[in-house]
Amino acid sequence: MNEVARTVIVRSTPLPRKLFRVFVELEGMYRNMVEQLVLYAVRTGVISFTRLKALKYRELRSQYPQLPSHYAYTTCQDASTRAKSFLRLKKEGLAKRGYPEVNRVSIWLDDHLWRMKCLTSIEIATHKGWVVIELELHKLFWKYVNSEWRVASEAKIKLDKWERRLVIYLVFKKIVEAYRPKGFISVDVNENHAAVLVDGKAYLFKTGFRDIILGYYYRRKRIQEKYDKFYGASCRVKKKVLEGLKERERKSNLKWKLANIVVRIAVDKQYTIVLERLGKNPAKEMVNHFRDDQLRHRIYQASFKGVQRAVEEKAREHGVPVVYADPRNTSRMCPIHSSLIVYENDSRVGRCSRGGELWHRDVVACYNLLLRARLGNGSNAPSLGGFTLDGSPVPLGSTATHEPTEIPKSLWARWKSLDATNKNKSMRISI
Repeated sequence: MNEVARTVIVRSTPLPRKLFRVFVELEGMYRNMVEQLVLYAVRTGVISFTRLKALKYRELRSQYPQLPSHYAYTTCQDASTRAKSFLRLKKEGLAKRGYPEVNRVSIWLDDHLWRMKCLTSIEIATHKGWVVIELELHKLFWKYVNSEWRVASEAKIKLDKWERRLVIYLVFKKIVEAYRPKGFISVDVNENHAAVLVDGKAYLFKTGFRDIILGYYYRRKRIQEKYDKFYGASCRVKKKVLEGLKERERKSNLKWKLANIVVRIAVDKQYTIVLERLGKNPAKEMVNHFRDDQLRHRIYQASFKGVQRAVEEKAREHGVPVVYADPRNTSRMCPIHSSLIVYENDSRVGRCSRGGELWHRDVVACYNLLLRARLGNGSNAPSLGGFTLDGSPVPLGSTATHEPTEIPKSLWARWKSLDATNKNKSMRISI
């Protein structure tokens, strides 16, 4: 039994100026409290929430007696999280300054500081008393409300000063029970596609991440050259233009759609998902041998870890077990003869040096991940029973298991399940 949490962002209706001014004042006091606590935590090394609250609660209450008392609790939680993050970055040498800065503020609320008045409005405790905020709800909110999810006691709000709105971050939680797996689905993620192995059939999903990354790379370069020449490197106009490119949104959309397909088929078949055991920053390890700036940028922006995180989050939501296998040499070793696969002229199809079979690079990686998971590579994996490989030396023959079914992005991104994708592809081929 696991508890899964999801955050849903909703916006308030435009607030009157007088009412919005109350939240501007609240944000200012909250910011001052957090800045004071973060500097104290980093200077003294007190980063525990309970310890920080015990030391600074009375001082905060005396400085801000007009605020509800639980803002002293939530600011200590916020400051503890920021101090831990800053000290970790400083230890790794990634901190830009020698002291922490509080640039953006979200007001943390616990169950004493907010409550749902009804499904369309909430109440928030401020220094002026309880304030009712009407919400502009959307389809995703109603999806969570009308299903097994329940609203958690914690929430966050952020001020949109351009439109005089509140941005509310609501947390929904539910209890998920994992099932006993009957088999495996192995997933291998690369720069421009992802390979998925289901019941001996390999599917190659074209993600197009490389084209997206390169397109935005050249677009950003042209924008920087244009605006830096006339306005300087730190001009505000250039920042607004760069913010409108939305590269992250496009890649995130593809990640979650792909994760949805993989998890849905795992739920239908009651299978476990097998992923590569990647490091904390796999791209950083890969670029050590490359000097080309464009290639380094592509690898850094490639979504190796991002696709895995999306699959993990979707799997956790549906109770799908996930195991990890060692990715070392998965695309270089033949799963039949355990011998080296030779690739020529940068081809993605190589030949086994011992048996002569032809293997697609991504498909053989999926098979090796599957074998390592079945052999219990750190997991309670079932036995190898029923697992067979076709060792035919015929180049990509009709009975060969190493031939992938390629699915273009324009096709799979429109569907939510692998079966629907296959049916649609067969229909288009017949037409």
